[in-house]
Amino acid sequence: MPKFILTLIFICITSQMWSQPPSQQQLEERKAKIQEEIREKEELLQSVKKKEKSIVTQLIIQKDKIGLKEKLIQTTEKQTKLLGNDIYVNQIKINQLNRDLDELRKDYAEMISKSYKSRSEQSRAMFLLSSENFLQAYKRAQYMKQYASYRKMQADEIKSKSFQLTGYTNKIVVQKTAKEKLIVENEKEKQELEKEKKEQEKIANQIKKDKGKITAEIKKKQQEEKAIDRQIEKLIREAIAAANKKTAAANAKANPKSVTAASTKATESSTKIVLTPEGQLIANNFKANKGRLPWPVEKGAITLGFGDQPHPIYKTLIVHNSGLEITTEGGSNARAVFGGEVTNVIVISPVNKAVMIQHGDFFTVYQNLSRVNVSKGDKVSAKQNIGQIRTNGDTGKTILKFLILQNTTYNNPQSWLSM
Repeated sequence: MPKFILTLIFICITSQMWSQPPSQQQLEERKAKIQEEIREKEELLQSVKKKEKSIVTQLIIQKDKIGLKEKLIQTTEKQTKLLGNDIYVNQIKINQLNRDLDELRKDYAEMISKSYKSRSEQSRAMFLLSSENFLQAYKRAQYMKQYASYRKMQADEIKSKSFQLTGYTNKIVVQKTAKEKLIVENEKEKQELEKEKKEQEKIANQIKKDKGKITAEIKKKQQEEKAIDRQIEKLIREAIAAANKKTAAANAKANPKSVTAASTKATESSTKIVLTPEGQLIANNFKANKGRLPWPVEKGAITLGFGDQPHPIYKTLIVHNSGLEITTEGGSNARAVFGGEVTNVIVISPVNKAVMIQHGDFFTVYQNLSRVNVSKGDKVSAKQNIGQIRTNGDTGKTILKFLILQNTTYNNPQSWLSM
């Protein structure tokens, strides 16, 4: 009965281990990746400090670094737990082997003792010769043969189990050493984490001290973004006016008597595009895909939403965002969310460009591109690569700013994208 219970415990523990998705090797690979990311953050942080860039940027990088340190500690703890489970299972095996060996050695000793006594009382030949008939002699010979074979089998089993015991004992020594190393390593990481948190607190205190200066920086950045928005709006009005003028001219040529001064003035409006039948079809198709448009990046996450919202550090300071900020991987490309025509390629700065695409009376804008693959007048299709997204040299982040407008009215892009 005790053997059955031990076997059941062993099966439960083993199956529990099998159900754990990460192996020791996978955890080691994950840990190495996190450590590499921490080194990159440290290099970036030192670079930012040397260049005396925004203290807010330093805090953001420091927060990222602390998050990575916490992941590293969690991964190491998982490794330690996994090793602990292995050690426990191997200890159960060692205990069982020790019990088996004790029983085997005891049985073997009794067998040798009986064999010795039997040999001293009468020899094997006498044992055979004293048989009453040939059949009995044959059976006695077979018995002695089986007895000798059983003795050899027991000796081999003792040898095999002793070898297994040595293997498990050596293995558990290695595992215990590895576990102790991980515990020491984790303790060191926890101490490092405390230092990082103190550094974060130091930066946060610096931010509090320089609140006026940093608030001014944030407001300046907001003014720059508003200036870009005004530039985009101006270009959209120009595109609307040009399209409406073209439509008015086409209508006047086709029906010179039916075109009134009022209708001519309406078609030359710069705030609302007068759609041709083809343009109306494109606009309707675009609108019909609301909530189903593909993302403007292959992989990414929204890191700043649409509209007015509290600043991530100064909660009392409200910042405005005319679109979505989507953080993606370095080297990623922006892609068109719907078929349309490129109406403008905007050069905001030598390292920051934007692409504007028209879809009927809708416009999508892809901002913060380092390189552009399309030109004004190009026809693009959904998911077409339109340019590479710029990686910020200060923060190391790759962020696409994505806008959707109907005429000159900003829409929340999040409600248009497939989530």
